[in-house]
Amino acid sequence: MAKRPNSGSIGWGVMRQGRGLWSRNAVKGEQVRDERLRRDGKIEWRSWNPRSSKLGAAIIRTSGDAKILLPEPGSNVLYVGAGHGTTISHLHDHLCGSGNHHGGSIVAVDLSARCIRDLISLAEKRPGILPVLADARDLDDYSIFIPNQVPWILQDVSQAGQVELILKVCDRFLSPHGIALLSLKAASERWTDGGDEARFSVAESKIKESNMKLVERIDLKGLEDQHVMYVLQRP
Repeated sequence: MAKRPNSGSIGWGVMRQGRGLWSRNAVKGEQVRDERLRRDGKIEWRSWNPRSSKLGAAIIRTSGDAKILLPEPGSNVLYVGAGHGTTISHLHDHLCGSGNHHGGSIVAVDLSARCIRDLISLAEKRPGILPVLADARDLDDYSIFIPNQVPWILQDVSQAGQVELILKVCDRFLSPHGIALLSLKAASERWTDGGDEARFSVAESKIKESNMKLVERIDLKGLEDQHVMYVLQRP
């Protein structure tokens, strides 16, 4: 197994230093969740807490190239189960940048009105974020906001049938060779003899039986217990 690097750039605007992860703040002086800020000349960095972000945890824990976990700056992407916006804000730092000078966009879908309110407040300062109030299972409800297939999707919904949902979402919205990240919470899946590991095994079997390639399984234990991040790629 390749040794994970202790420091260095992970794509544009994301950097790892030792055990810490940082994103280049697109809105200088602004904190989203009381994260630390530090200056490096004219650049301001925000600490990206892997205990508050499953994407951040996956970047820290991957045994492969962390760059594959991030979309290209300027891309149009889909985030299903967007939550309150912690991860979205760091993704925006990388994907859009200050004033969205990269020209990227994040379609952020969530069923919670409270989450959408938080995302709307975030979007007012961070152009490129498009909050959408919709049930992740009803693809037609948000397909109007995704006129073309996208190269990157992240799904983080806490409900049964997470694998079936990501496969449907990818079939509808993911472009060929695109990357999809599935944050799977074992406790949200139906009971299976054998506990959490058995649930993950069932999930992996379903992925392998699909037309999606399973690139990596990233165990987030210790950062996000009961969670695994699956990295998928469409042929």
